Amino acid sequence: MYLPALVLFGVFILYPLAKGVQISFTNWNGYSQDYAWIGWKKYELMFQDKKIITTFKNTLIYGLGSTLLQNLLGLAYALFLDRKIRGLGFVRTIVYMPVIISPLIMGYIFYFMFQYDGGALNDLVVLLGKEPVDWLANGPRAVWIITFINTYQYMGIAMIIYLGGLQSISKEYYEAAQIEGAGWLSQFANVTWPLLAPAITVNVVLNIIGGLKLFDVIVALTNGGPGYASQSLSTMMYNLYFARQDAGYAAALGNVMFLVICFISLFVLFGLRRREVRA
Repeated sequence: MYLPALVLFGVFILYPLAKGVQISFTNWNGYSQDYAWIGWKKYELMFQDKKIITTFKNTLIYGLGSTLLQNLLGLAYALFLDRKIRGLGFVRTIVYMPVIISPLIMGYIFYFMFQYDGGALNDLVVLLGKEPVDWLANGPRAVWIITFINTYQYMGIAMIIYLGGLQSISKEYYEAAQIEGAGWLSQFANVTWPLLAPAITVNVVLNIIGGLKLFDVIVALTNGGPGYASQSLSTMMYNLYFARQDAGYAAALGNVMFLVICFISLFVLFGLRRREVRA
């Protein structure tokens, strides 16, 4: 019964992964039928590349920044919706709706808001009598704009997972806490937060993986610019393959990116799993 799944996993996951490792040791340009084995040269080139430090820093901001914001906002919305209020379904739909939009389309939607000429945000700035701002021309600012957009799009997933976790907590715990005289903050710290540990683990790991491999929104908003100031490992790998036709370097970067995501995700996963046991 496992055979079809194993075959698909082998064909579409293991084989491309092994092929990527092989290509990283060559000088293949991505198109030619001929290429030569050059050993570790592409990996050495990567650690000599001046752009790599900025790229790694941006990738960590996209991954860890989005994770922090998505979990804070997702939990806040979940706590707000975990009560009997009018229009509960409507609010839940509005918060979750951005998730169903393609990330590339979401990026273009916000590009038309932040662009310098004719952007919706600059139209408001001009209406208030101020000079228009080139929002995406500053690298660090563009990085955080992209991080907030990614947060806005996917905080609905965090909200749903947290809401499911909240609704699985027995009301008896809160009743017992109220009898002991615990206020809302005390109940959250001693009942809600510990019992949400499984939901926190799922959300944090999913958010980190999604943020570290962020691609679509960056391409739509800045394409890694200005220069390479907002590029991530994903967009750098894309540009290396298609713009510079350096498939070997792109494959080497992709392998390093795979290892970075695995290391960070597993480190966080095991850390949060230990917290679940203690909780």
